[in-house]
Amino acid sequence: MPLIPEEPQIHESAQGPRATAAGHPAPTPRPVPGPRSAASPRPGRPVPGPARPAPPAQRPHPGARQSASSGPENRSEQRSGPQLQLIPAPADGALAAAEEAVDLLLETGRAPGDILVLTTGEQHPWATHELSFGDAAYWAQQDARDDVFFADAAAVERAAARPVVVMAVNGGADDATARSLPLARGRATALLIVCGDPQRVNAVLGAGV
Repeated sequence: MPLIPEEPQIHESAQGPRATAAGHPAPTPRPVPGPRSAASPRPGRPVPGPARPAPPAQRPHPGARQSASSGPENRSEQRSGPQLQLIPAPADGALAAAEEAVDLLLETGRAPGDILVLTTGEQHPWATHELSFGDAAYWAQQDARDDVFFADAAAVERAAARPVVVMAVNGGADDATARSLPLARGRATALLIVCGDPQRVNAVLGAGV
């Protein structure tokens, strides 16, 4: 019996996480947005030092968003709920796919504070580092909405709604993922991007690709 029969079918993106706006080459991978200095290594490497680096200047949020026909975001924001998109990736590559999706969203005009990134398995290195300063300080950065915020999908109920939610299915139990996906969708007001194995994602949703 399907776990979540009411969930809509997520269609696989043909473009994948390296897609770009029409006519532009794929951007060179940059450090994933987050409160860190430009000299910080790409997440996945050890986080330097105990001191928290200052956040970069926030990108302006354009009044009229651009149309990016070949990017991961579908700009049609339906009143009935967020757009759903699947970016195929193995569990060990889901977080990297999510980072690429965030890079492209910023390139096509999204403000950093518009984006929430959730992980079902190992936490993003930024979240692990920031939690070392304490739970209150970590969640205060979400409330400030100054930058992309990274959180464990298990704590999605504590996450505030943002226009775009990117969920990396990078591990964890299927039943936990099945509970987190509809909650993640509820936190996205415009777009939910799920990066993971299509068979696994659709299995926990109770729908086929």
